[in-house]
Amino acid sequence: MVSRLIPVREAILAGAILVLLALVASRFAGFVAPANLANVFNDTAPLIILALGQMVVILTRCIDLSVAANLALTGMTVAMINVAMPGLPIPVIIAVAIALGAVMGAINGLLVWKLSIPPIVVTLGTMTIFRGTIFLISDGKWVNAHEMSAAFTGFPRAAFLGLPVLSWAAIATILVFGVMMARTPLGRSIFAVGGNPHAAVYAGIDVGRTQFLAFVISGALAGLTGYLWVARYAVAYVDIAGGFELEVVAACVIGGISIAGGIGSVGGAVLGAIFLGVVKNALPVVDISPFWQLAISGSAILIAVAFNARAGKARGRIILKSTVAPT
Repeated sequence: MVSRLIPVREAILAGAILVLLALVASRFAGFVAPANLANVFNDTAPLIILALGQMVVILTRCIDLSVAANLALTGMTVAMINVAMPGLPIPVIIAVAIALGAVMGAINGLLVWKLSIPPIVVTLGTMTIFRGTIFLISDGKWVNAHEMSAAFTGFPRAAFLGLPVLSWAAIATILVFGVMMARTPLGRSIFAVGGNPHAAVYAGIDVGRTQFLAFVISGALAGLTGYLWVARYAVAYVDIAGGFELEVVAACVIGGISIAGGIGSVGGAVLGAIFLGVVKNALPVVDISPFWQLAISGSAILIAVAFNARAGKARGRIILKSTVAPT
C-alpha cells in the first residue's frame, strides 16, 4: 500500500507544478522557456541538496534545524580559507567544506544518540551556537567578491553540457540518494527506524547509530552547499541563509516526507523543493507580492500534512482488516 501511495503523491505534486507553470506561462510565456527553466532549477539546486539531507533525518523520526547555520558557518570558513590561501585547489576546499559540515552534523547526532536529547532541542541549540561561531571567527565582518579568488567563485558557475556545476551537483546528489535509499542497507535501515524503531531493534538495527549517520549525511550536504552558496553569490556574512532551514523542512513536508518518519521518497523531496523554487521565481514575474510565497508555501504544507494523515489512516485500516481472520 505504501509503495502505491508514494507515486500518487509524487504525481499530484508534479501535476501541481505543471499547473503552476501553465498559469505563469499564461501571463509571461518566456517563463517556461528551456533556458529560464534551467535557471529556475539552478536557483533551486541548494534547496534540493539540503532537502535530500533533511529527508534522511526526518525519515528516522528526527529533524535538523541547524542546516542553514551549518551552511553559513561552513561557507564563511571556506571563504576565509580562500582569502588566506587563494591558491588552494578547489577540490581541497570542497573536501574541507564537506568534512566540516559532517562534523557539525555528527555533533547533532551524538547529542541525540548518546544523551537522548530531543532532536528539535539539540538542533535549535546548535543552530544558535553555529551562528555565534560565525561572528566569532569573522568578527562580524563580511568576505566580499573582490577578496575571493576567481577559481573559488567561478567553479559553481562553470558550465558543463549547458548546465552550471551547481545544477550538476544537485543532479548528482539526487542520483546518489536514489541508489542509497533503494539499494543499500543504510537506506533500508533508515526506513525501518522511522517506520517502527522497536521492530528495527529486533531486526538487529542500531536505531541511535542510524539516526547519527542521518545527521552526518545532512551535515555533509549542508557543508557542500555552504561552499556552493558562498561561491555562487560571492559573499559571506553572519546571517547568510537566515531562516532557510524552514524552507528546507517545508520542501520535505510538501514532498510527502512524513514528519512521523518512515514514509517518503527521493522524488518527493526533489519535487517539493522544485515546487517552492517555481513559486519563488514565478511570483515576481507575474507581479505578485513575494509575501504571497509564504501563504502559498504554508497552504501547501497544510495540504501535504492533511494528505499524509489521511494516507496513514488508510494504511491503518488496511492493516487491521488484513489481520482479521475469515469466519
